[in-house]
Amino acid sequence: MDPTHLDRLPILPFMDARTATAPGVQPLDPAAWLRRDSAFAAQMAVRDGLITGERRAEVVQQADWGLPAARELLETVLAAIAADPGYTRSGDRVTRPDGAEIDLTANGPLATIGRLVQEDFLVLERREEEAEHHLGGGVLCFPSRWSLQEKMRRGLLAIHEPVSFYEETLSRRVQRFFDAIRPGRPLWRANWVLHTYPELFQPISKANRQRNFDQPDLWLRVERQTLSRLPETGAVVFTVKTDVAHLSSLSAEEGSVMMAAFRALPAAEYDYKGGDRMLARLVETFPEGAVRENA
Repeated sequence: MDPTHLDRLPILPFMDARTATAPGVQPLDPAAWLRRDSAFAAQMAVRDGLITGERRAEVVQQADWGLPAARELLETVLAAIAADPGYTRSGDRVTRPDGAEIDLTANGPLATIGRLVQEDFLVLERREEEAEHHLGGGVLCFPSRWSLQEKMRRGLLAIHEPVSFYEETLSRRVQRFFDAIRPGRPLWRANWVLHTYPELFQPISKANRQRNFDQPDLWLRVERQTLSRLPETGAVVFTVKTDVAHLSSLSAEEGSVMMAAFRALPAAEYDYKGGDRMLARLVETFPEGAVRENA
């Protein structure tokens, strides 16, 4: 098994009524904001390579006007990991649970954050003249068919342009959530998608490859997403903890529920997530579930 993947996913959104229907936002205990799991060392090695290598511009972006929020976010992350005994800090250096030592002053706040924890971070702000929040910076090592560079400085609606059903069904609700978030009261939701390729780093350049349904395997990719507000700058922080497991990690019952959830998606979202071709693959994988659905 790829060490960046998990044997079992900790969250199956379609198995819980609270997260099965978008947007499925729930209150979050602030102490549970960040998560560290068994894939930590392998995922952090991938993140280190992306952030410090030739692809840095693809995974780290910072607008000048978003720098104060990024600095505040770094201090917030440092305070959070201070409660994790796997981390140790000495001055401007933090030793991660895998033994890697990170210089807090070397790469800018967002790049530093990206090398400390498994989550990706997007920082959005709604300035006085703007009707919606705009993306002022981010570290996104594990994108799912989109480009951080293309989305920088754009508003929420433009950020979601490839998602054809976003404007009609979700945009107003998402902006209301962003406006309503209060410091110290974070929210979370979960998203799931099926991929025909297993990599965590799937930028926009691989979009066409993702639709190759002739690949022999399917992977379930779940994003645990959180929303919180920084108290000083007022920026909204969107985190994404990405987990991937082979579809065979699901039980027959879970596969049946997932198929039912897939069939029940609104038409535009159904097509966006693979449509009839993906459903045919699911029926092949969970034939007993298909029989139960049709009984």
